[in-house]
Amino acid sequence: MSSTTQQQARGGVGDPEIGLTPVTVTSPAGLRARLAAIGAQDAALFDVPGPRGRQRIRIATVISIIVLMAMFAAGVRQFAVNGQLEWSKWQLFTQWPVIRYLLNALWATLQVTLISGAIALPLGALLALARLSRSRLLSKPATLYVEILRAVPLLLLIYALLLGLPSTGIRIPLFWQLIIPIVLTNAAVLAEIFRAAVKALPRGQTEAAYALGLGYWPTMRLVVLPQAIRLAAPALISQIIRLLKDSTLGYVVSYLELLYSARVLGEFNHTVIQSFVVVAAVFIVANLTLAAVAGQVERRIGGAGGRA
Repeated sequence: MSSTTQQQARGGVGDPEIGLTPVTVTSPAGLRARLAAIGAQDAALFDVPGPRGRQRIRIATVISIIVLMAMFAAGVRQFAVNGQLEWSKWQLFTQWPVIRYLLNALWATLQVTLISGAIALPLGALLALARLSRSRLLSKPATLYVEILRAVPLLLLIYALLLGLPSTGIRIPLFWQLIIPIVLTNAAVLAEIFRAAVKALPRGQTEAAYALGLGYWPTMRLVVLPQAIRLAAPALISQIIRLLKDSTLGYVVSYLELLYSARVLGEFNHTVIQSFVVVAAVFIVANLTLAAVAGQVERRIGGAGGRA
């Protein structure tokens, strides 16, 4: 598969990093050139607005910004009126025991994210291969699993495990009561991402492998799956990052992840709003960090794919 085809499938039309003339953004002029290049790419997809259309867009943009700023100012004012911005309510988060408590909770959240991803990713690949298999004994159960688990809400699955297992005499730690439903649900989603990537590959790849004498499973393992992983890398990484937010359902099983820990801390010190604001900031930083790491991995995989 050519690198150009991979890039088109991976990034899609309109990706500012794909299909555009490279422009170095080192000055305002470079930035304008970059935006003009993006605009030229979008023009191929959408009708270019006329003078009236551009004027309506500018007016709508200004009104939206004013409304958002007004909502933000009103929220801050309400906090100030009700005494939520007093330093005494925020000073708590400068104390080391509280910081250590939140760091431990953050580590618990990251553990759930990393372990869930490490299990769900290969399980999703196996499910995708089973669903693509020519054997009905494999494809039918895999299809049934994927369709059911994608439809069942994660919260409902956690409750089913929490309330159902004790009645059968099976007891598992809180950590795994949260991990297992997350893995089961996300493996089904990841399986569909893998399957879509395999389907997006040209049939010539598979036919060439068969012509060389490879069987179905060696063809999948040696030819199809490595290319499918590179093709699906952005979607796979996005799904793994979503695991971080899935971990916030730990409150259902009383697992002290970051959000549940903030709730406990806020209720104990009567600083619920402040605790949730601080934790929201921590989640934003954690997501940005994971996104940056994922971007590096994606560029490495894309580079390897391009050289292949």
